[in-house]
Amino acid sequence: MASTTPDPLPGAHGRHDTPPPSDRPGRIEAHGIDHIPDRERHGRARELFAVWAAANVNYLSLVVGGALILMGLSLGQALAVIVVGNLFWVPVGLLAVSGPASGTPSEVIMRAMFGVRGNRVNIAITGWGICICYIALNLAAAALAAFSLVEKAGIAPNTGVKIVVVVGIAALTLAISVYGHATILKLYLPITVVLTAAFAVVAVSVLGHADFGYAPAEPLTGGSLWAALAGGVTLIASGPLSYTNSADFSRYLPRTASPKAIVGWTALGGFLPSVAVCSLGAIAATAVDMTDPQTALGAILPTWFTPLFLLALVLGTIAINAMTAYSSGLALQAIGVRLRRSLTVIVDGVLAVAVTLYALLVSNFLDTVSNVLQLTVVLLGPSTAIYATDILLRRNRYDGPALTDETPGSPFWFTAGVNWAGALALTTGTAAAALCVNTLYTGPLAHALGGVDLALPVGIVVAAAVYAIMMRRSRRDRTGMTD
Repeated sequence: MASTTPDPLPGAHGRHDTPPPSDRPGRIEAHGIDHIPDRERHGRARELFAVWAAANVNYLSLVVGGALILMGLSLGQALAVIVVGNLFWVPVGLLAVSGPASGTPSEVIMRAMFGVRGNRVNIAITGWGICICYIALNLAAAALAAFSLVEKAGIAPNTGVKIVVVVGIAALTLAISVYGHATILKLYLPITVVLTAAFAVVAVSVLGHADFGYAPAEPLTGGSLWAALAGGVTLIASGPLSYTNSADFSRYLPRTASPKAIVGWTALGGFLPSVAVCSLGAIAATAVDMTDPQTALGAILPTWFTPLFLLALVLGTIAINAMTAYSSGLALQAIGVRLRRSLTVIVDGVLAVAVTLYALLVSNFLDTVSNVLQLTVVLLGPSTAIYATDILLRRNRYDGPALTDETPGSPFWFTAGVNWAGALALTTGTAAAALCVNTLYTGPLAHALGGVDLALPVGIVVAAAVYAIMMRRSRRDRTGMTD
């Protein structure tokens, strides 16, 4: 799979290992949602592994893994759910191949699916809005660990101290996001190594206390079991499905980069650490009460290691949040906000801090995590399905400069700026998923099935089918497609 835009520098991409001045570590990235020209493409697909690995060795994965046991699953069932849910990293890898093909981020590529105007609405909801939610959730997770550190230092974590801690962590996170792509690539390999070492120590302690034959006192059966299994897969899958923006981090690669390598390194970078850390959370829940993970784990960890573990939790959430904030800045630009990327990142960070303080000071954090993650798949499942279907239909052929054209003469203007195939597919897929969801509310189909949540598979299948059929049948919509 390759771009239809001819390569002006044939055979040169194998030597593009030196970043151009516009994308070097320690310098604020010059590009936003604009097209990356071939002369500025550099790097190798394997660099993507560390980017995704660093973002997925984190506290939130521990919490989610432990939540599966709290839902009533046995350890074996929880581990199976973790593996199945994390298989959704494969489509995330598939979406990443569109970055080198177009030289633009996901937020721009999706104009091919929704049209120039239609995509602004799509990005506002499935891109920018959900990014803000995830930044807030992860920032809250980092803050909880930091509050414990502050308390160990002899400082009472009152409301004022909590606000200072949240703002401080946010400032570190946003600094990485503002500097951008090259700085992320540079930092995330050592971050991955540090986090892996820290979680290895945690694993030794957890495995020493684990009950590998754990089963709940009252095992789930029948409809209740299927409901818990489906809900668990949805909860785990919500993590990878939140990365419909994976092309944001691959778009600097040369267009000749191997699509298989891009899929593989992206998917493995997310899958392996997510499975490991989520499984660690589930195993820990067989020995300690994971309704309060930090306190519970602190009881079984070596005393000397507890502060280091808390620091690792903060570092891991900073890593994942820096990526999310980076993409949220691109999303805000794609919506139509005329600010440079570094400023849109700061705007999003301020908003996320406000949401975080609400989550920490007003609501219950664990309930908030579970509800938000499960509900987002109603939108993210169909959105991911449409994106992946478009890549397959076009054979990953995207004209980057044409995608950046927002005028009515653009090949991606479609009808009044909207590609109705994408708009109707997303609407239909989301509606179908909403009928099957069982989280903040129970949809009628989920109710009829005894609470089994089929929102994820139903939303994906319906959205993909509707989009493929409409794109193939509509000659007018195919004006933006190249065979």
